[in-house]
Amino acid sequence: MTLSLYLDTERWRTHQRSVLAEFPGLVPVAKGNGYGLGNHRLAEEATLLGTGVLAVGTAYEAADAAEWYGGELLVLTPYRVGEEALPLPHARVIRTVAGVDALRALHGARVVLECMTTMRRHGVSAADLRTVATELDGVSFEGLALHLPMDRPDGSSPVEEVMYWVDTAKAAGIPVHTVFVSHLGAAGMDQLTQRYPDTVFRARIGTRLWLGDHGALEVRATVLDVTPVKKGDRYGYRQHPAPADGHILVVAGGTAHGIGLEAPKYVASMGARAKGIARAGLATVNKTKSPFHWAGKQLWFAEPPHMQVSLLFLDGETAPPAIGEELGLQVRHTTTHFDRVVDR
Repeated sequence: MTLSLYLDTERWRTHQRSVLAEFPGLVPVAKGNGYGLGNHRLAEEATLLGTGVLAVGTAYEAADAAEWYGGELLVLTPYRVGEEALPLPHARVIRTVAGVDALRALHGARVVLECMTTMRRHGVSAADLRTVATELDGVSFEGLALHLPMDRPDGSSPVEEVMYWVDTAKAAGIPVHTVFVSHLGAAGMDQLTQRYPDTVFRARIGTRLWLGDHGALEVRATVLDVTPVKKGDRYGYRQHPAPADGHILVVAGGTAHGIGLEAPKYVASMGARAKGIARAGLATVNKTKSPFHWAGKQLWFAEPPHMQVSLLFLDGETAPPAIGEELGLQVRHTTTHFDRVVDR
């Protein structure tokens, strides 16, 4: 009874090395569910890459990662004054600060300064940079941190945005020897390196590093039971009638794994909106496509996923799988918890 992530390990690592070659000095990111692979596994891979720094999402993740990663740990979430004190190896932990008060509270710590980019999520404003410069003697300053938006419908330049922050910070008296950047392409990194030869630009990369080669990862779910049904037979918690003759498939993977759970998506095109309206209309009559595939067909959920399994409806014209066989499925790795990761 398993929801499995199969990994073509050599292909996966070849992709990692190609990304490292494209972004020398990159900082791998391991956070949340470890992009489906687990943060422990990603820390092992980061050790093999030899980057020397691993970025994690929170201080809690840093405390956990410190047990199995021997390099430096960069905490991406900004420090908040009064947060819970954790047993961190402070000599190799770098905290992010996004305000003057936090900077003052971290006296003696290693810090990077997050700037308020057009992401407008958190960060120090340009107006506060001169105040920040007067407070740096109390910390070990590791550089600037810039988290950039992924899309730019206004046509603005991410490189120019980075240049603005580097120039403004230098003018305020901040020594910009290192800049950690998220969501900037290799060409942009090269431009910045040429423009500022005395500054090191390090790309923080997670999704592209671990999930960029889709062919290296395959998700499959074990078939646990296959039950024939006639049209009108009732099944499941809600006792819906079968829409036609066919089979009810019980497969590994339910809400505890993240199956059937979706984060809101940004919809841009009219076509995508039309598809969304169509899906919503079908859902009102209890017809929802599942992420599971069999015999070239995307299957319907027979009813909403259970905690650890899903019930699927397979039409009577298609030969069903045998118990123990596996169905392929498409999932969002950052919201899915697999029972196992299988190297092959």
